[in-house]
Amino acid sequence: MAKTSGSGGSFNIMVVGQSGRIGYEAALFAASLRRYSPGFKGRLIIAEPQPGPRWSADPRIGSQPVYDLLAELGAEVVGFESRHFGESYPYGNKIEGLTTLPAGEPFVFFDSDTLITGDLTEVPFDFARPSASMRREGTWPQIELYGPGYGAIWKSLYDKFGLEFESSLDLSQPDEYWQRYLYFNAGWFFGGCPEKFGELFLKYALEISQNPPDELICQQLNPWLDQVALPLVIHALGGGRHTIPEGLLDGRISCHYRLFPLLYARESDAVIMALSDVASPNKIKKVLKEYEPIKKMVYQNKGGRVRALFDRSNLPRREQAIRNRIKREKLWLR
Repeated sequence: MAKTSGSGGSFNIMVVGQSGRIGYEAALFAASLRRYSPGFKGRLIIAEPQPGPRWSADPRIGSQPVYDLLAELGAEVVGFESRHFGESYPYGNKIEGLTTLPAGEPFVFFDSDTLITGDLTEVPFDFARPSASMRREGTWPQIELYGPGYGAIWKSLYDKFGLEFESSLDLSQPDEYWQRYLYFNAGWFFGGCPEKFGELFLKYALEISQNPPDELICQQLNPWLDQVALPLVIHALGGGRHTIPEGLLDGRISCHYRLFPLLYARESDAVIMALSDVASPNKIKKVLKEYEPIKKMVYQNKGGRVRALFDRSNLPRREQAIRNRIKREKLWLR
């Protein structure tokens, strides 16, 4: 059973920070954490990839005002080496960046494009039973007409790593329906030890990409590799779906907005108010306005124009339709 009281902030948080948009998002994340979860006592670590052969340009944040703001907000920028992924698969930063966290201490990872909108210390994380975001679509695998089905594809991965498959299934969902199979969005995940979690995550991701089972022959792994490996890691470590109550992360306490146009198109009025609240202090505004899409969306009200295009109670079912409409209006900024 998951715990019934909050975790009290006795864990560390990791967010990736690098050049361009992601660095500014990391600063906004830090500001939202301090504003809405002032009781958080753990370390906020901004994992920063360092220059090396897997990057054609310097991937570091690079902006001194961003570094200064992060420091003022109590965040620690810690570098890591991209040994396996880097520019060819930047989502791998969340895998290799786990090395920046202290081993043996509970952790929560958030994508940088996340706002904290409530008290994170109220979330009753059960770090012995890791989990991840269930705010996802059936993006992987894509079933081919004469190819293997969901069950055969997922079972081949569990078999590859010697994991028991049946207990990962949600038997309330029909056979060969994507939600029957353990699948997460990698926008947040948590565990009891970043070293153990990261070692498994890296091992599984590399094995899947370099030596996939035959059942994956027609499947695209870029950009889905992290989300293919993540369920296996969580299952191997004794976790699963909903090991914390629903409605907290991806709900009252956090929002994984993905991109600012999508935030304004589909998120609640409460999230819009939280963003305005966090971004309004002069010391925050001065830094965030350095990045043109944030300047236009947040401070020059192009976000309000995006918001006026959609009825939040009747949004298009697929995200691509939302994106297409914003692009038609020439308001897609990222």
